[in-house]
Amino acid sequence: MTQPKTLQQAIKFFANTENALSYMVGLRWPNGVECPSCGRKDVRFLANQGKWQCKSVHAKRQFSAKVGTIFEDSPISLDKWLTAVWMLANCKNGVSSYKIGRAIGVTQKSAWFMMHRIRLARQSGSLMKLGGGAKTVEMDETFIGGLSRNMHHQVRARKIIGTGGRDKTLVVGFLERGGQVRTSMPKNRRKYAVH
Repeated sequence: MTQPKTLQQAIKFFANTENALSYMVGLRWPNGVECPSCGRKDVRFLANQGKWQCKSVHAKRQFSAKVGTIFEDSPISLDKWLTAVWMLANCKNGVSSYKIGRAIGVTQKSAWFMMHRIRLARQSGSLMKLGGGAKTVEMDETFIGGLSRNMHHQVRARKIIGTGGRDKTLVVGFLERGGQVRTSMPKNRRKYAVH
């Protein structure tokens, strides 16, 4: 497998869907393709769909190379994703979402979305999503801030309302069993914000 050295080579190399797919398979499954749900190695490639199918009968038996990675749940094709990853990794001064959008032919909003996912993957050092490979992820939340017993009674009456406080910060922690820990500070505890 040859590595593209310039942007032009990267665009030409990843524009071929077979090259993009084989490059992704080489990164994701160096010892051969296996089912992300059950781990079976004898999977069948469905060439007309660009997916694999597990021989075991279970939910999600058809899967693509994007499943469980930062590229999952995105309608953007793998050739554009891999070109954007190449650009971000090889531009020493950084690259803007406007430049990525123009280079790969997506809108600036889509490029901005892609850049955030790629940067998050670079921080964690892996293209795999938290909980990828059917790993269990646990989550908990807490409010961090001053103790009410250390406040003057007038300040306590003004700041502490119900069970929470106005000046406390919500912190959510995610733990992948046998893996990594991540924290986040969402605006509120609602499902959409935490998700």
